[in-house]
Amino acid sequence: MSERAGFGEALAGWLLTGPAILAYLAMLLIPTLAVVVLAFTDFELGMPGFHWVGLDNFSELLTDHGMRTSVRNTALYVALVTPASILAGLGLALLIEAGSRGKVFFRAVFFLPVVSLMVAMATAWQYLLHPTIGPVNAWLALFGIAGPNWLGSSDWVLVSLGLIGVWENAGFNMVLVLAGLTAIPRELYAAAEVDGAAGPWARFRLVTWPLLGPTMLLVTTITTIRAIRTFDSIATLTQGGPNKASEMIVWTIYQEGFSYLRMGYAAALTVVFLVVVLAIMLVQTRLIEKRTHYS
Repeated sequence: MSERAGFGEALAGWLLTGPAILAYLAMLLIPTLAVVVLAFTDFELGMPGFHWVGLDNFSELLTDHGMRTSVRNTALYVALVTPASILAGLGLALLIEAGSRGKVFFRAVFFLPVVSLMVAMATAWQYLLHPTIGPVNAWLALFGIAGPNWLGSSDWVLVSLGLIGVWENAGFNMVLVLAGLTAIPRELYAAAEVDGAAGPWARFRLVTWPLLGPTMLLVTTITTIRAIRTFDSIATLTQGGPNKASEMIVWTIYQEGFSYLRMGYAAALTVVFLVVVLAIMLVQTRLIEKRTHYS
């Protein structure tokens, strides 16, 4: 009887986990393996067949000037968006948590960019940053400042996309930080005040920030990943221009695969991109984890 019951439990477990396993295989594992295989071929969309080319795609990648430009632009974008959106999310969360009224309203307002489609918001951003009729340049003109062509200038387009990226990520980070703040016991603040930490800065430094460590590790990791794989704002606002000044890695992969139909080379770029992202995340997690977990 016990063996039959054990078999029934095992069967029920496999039936419950089966759909998740199939979805994982169909949507993640098998496509990833297919990309790895294609990376060693010269496969092109529309061609009847393909040939094995070994490491030729990876060799071409090392000498591809466009890829170096994409890597540089991506690094600059991540360096701007990641710290700025983390600080913005932390600041918004602290302000909302400290306020006594309107918490739900402000949470919804600041989280709105996360649930909004970037494609739909592109029209608004194009209007706001328009060089002649945009409100941003009109506001700068009130102070005697000539606003630049935000999305049409090679010098300003990456900065513009970075500011949009901060706007897009700050609300998401705010929600994560708020979750971490609500998990901190209120008694610790009272104990810290008794021990002499009377000011807000002292309470933040001695109680809030140390206990937010695991949350901030999660926020940093997620924000970095979101910044590295940015695509929608480029596709809707700049298409990598002007003069490739806003072309980033994911946009380059898309162009190679679906504009130039070089799926083999695009797959090689994807493999390298995934390896680099995994390496960055591993190093980042190991370095930050030592300071955020306490025994």
